[in-house]
Amino acid sequence: MKNIEQLFIDNEQARRRMDEWGKAQKAFFFLTDFEGTQCIVEETDKLPTDELQFEFPNFCHRTDQRQTNMPEQIAWEMYPEPFDTYCQSFNIVQQNILAGNSFLTNLTCVTPVKTNLSLLQIFEYAEARYKLWLKDRFVVTSPEMFIRIHNGFIYSYPMKGTIDASLPHADERLLNDPKETAEHATITDLIRNDLSRFAREVTVTRFRYLDKLHTHQGVLWQMSSEIRGQLPHDCHEQLGDLFFSMLPAGSISGAPKKKTVEIIHEAEDYRRGFYTGVMGYFDGMNLDSAVMIRFLEQGDNGVMAFKSGGGITFQSDAHNEYEEMKQKIYVPIY
Repeated sequence: MKNIEQLFIDNEQARRRMDEWGKAQKAFFFLTDFEGTQCIVEETDKLPTDELQFEFPNFCHRTDQRQTNMPEQIAWEMYPEPFDTYCQSFNIVQQNILAGNSFLTNLTCVTPVKTNLSLLQIFEYAEARYKLWLKDRFVVTSPEMFIRIHNGFIYSYPMKGTIDASLPHADERLLNDPKETAEHATITDLIRNDLSRFAREVTVTRFRYLDKLHTHQGVLWQMSSEIRGQLPHDCHEQLGDLFFSMLPAGSISGAPKKKTVEIIHEAEDYRRGFYTGVMGYFDGMNLDSAVMIRFLEQGDNGVMAFKSGGGITFQSDAHNEYEEMKQKIYVPIY
């Protein structure tokens, strides 16, 4: 069996393999970084469980039993960048928005974290819709679906808008916030347009509904929408083209997408790598995938780094966005 490093392929190889295996109705796992350049498209029996494990709602690839024990108490100290440093990136984004180069830009940061949890412990004990562990590299505990294909329909669930659920009337505050409403509507429209490239009768079937997310620090309200479209009967033969045409995910880039990604590269002082990439599974007929957020990475120097952020619009306040970025630095263990 190959090790993980030997499984990585480039964009064109991944696209071609997804098309070929989709046409053959062959099951596979897939993974890509934010840039869409480092990819894995592979049958699960060729994925070494001692290096890669994942757990999705309808399929998992993991060891039968947990390999770790949880500490009695979770230690979690985070060291976010200074507010002044954040403002430098925020101002670059705002200047571009005011210049008309973007309507919405997702700005993210790297936050060093000290914890007594290992990447594998987080994977094994976290409660999340989508989980992925890559040995000595990173762990993902994502609540956000990217696209789902089921019975000839394609679905997407953009997630935009977060608030501390312990605040008075937090759910109403989130739903009535003008900035959050505008941000969510922008991303919903972007994803609707993305789906329209391949699907017909694209419709927003649920708009701005709330879910509760449980974390080791408390409960959050998260706002999402559901978008659905009908795919052509031969959609399996163009899985690679469909999938890569939608990257990067609109919720973690912005609109318009191409120019906004350029702004992200200018404003962020690091490269995202696999953070905000996409992971998924195709069972031969249906496909499920998730955006790789709630992302903790093992650095080369042994220091763990959590990557998080949020959407910036012309209505955004730097202090509020900075606090939201910090609010998302958590593990869903409770």
